[in-house]
Amino acid sequence: MSEVAAVIDDLRDESDELDVLVRGLTAEQWSAPTPAPGWSIAHQIAHLTWTDEVALLAATDADAFAGEAARAVEAPESFVDRGAEEIVAALAPQALLARWRRGRERLEAALRDAPAGTRIPWYGPPMSVASMATARIMETWAHGQDIADALGVTRTPTARLRHVARIGVRARDYAFLVRGIKAPEEEFRVELRGPDGELIAFGAADAPQRVTGPLLDFCLLVTQRAHRDDLAVRAAGPDADQWLDIAQAFAGPAGPGRAPRGGGK
Repeated sequence: MSEVAAVIDDLRDESDELDVLVRGLTAEQWSAPTPAPGWSIAHQIAHLTWTDEVALLAATDADAFAGEAARAVEAPESFVDRGAEEIVAALAPQALLARWRRGRERLEAALRDAPAGTRIPWYGPPMSVASMATARIMETWAHGQDIADALGVTRTPTARLRHVARIGVRARDYAFLVRGIKAPEEEFRVELRGPDGELIAFGAADAPQRVTGPLLDFCLLVTQRAHRDDLAVRAAGPDADQWLDIAQAFAGPAGPGRAPRGGGK
């Protein structure tokens, strides 16, 4: 199996796991608030639906996607929320669920059929097929975490979290720059322990500044699904320490993050 196919398989599995979580919800549960202000569970799935459909457009019709990207430039801080809101307003929960399933299946097929070396346009630099699939894993997991929190469900961490961590590490400089802060010139060493105790590492082993902690906690941090004070992620070095306060794995404006629930650094 190719590396690209393996990433797409992980995307399918992440989506299927979330599907199991929401498929039996009542209409009242679909309307339940999540930790994201103003977003219900339906909004979370609608956001994934909207983004999958836009990703499919980018993968299959670059010219049409260019028009979509131009509209995003006109309202960079609201176009995503507006897209999700329009879907929620238009669809009842079961219709929304069906549309999400249909969209993600079509995106999966398009990614699998893409020729080797394909570059997919996006709201920044073009992405490889593997990068697009990885980005969709990150978003599916992050929005799934909001849904799990809303339902009071504790999810079992999987090895798929390595994809989320990879995006978080690669987005380090962006997290600084989007806040108007000069990004550090030196790379950090990031060492994370996976759910089975395996070491997942990024950066040079001898880098003087480093970040360590559980893989799950790092992913919660970079997706801004939990506050740093509530996580067992540690930094050595002033730049690495600052990064943990501002890290984000997603594009767009700097996120406000989540308020601490308790605990300490």
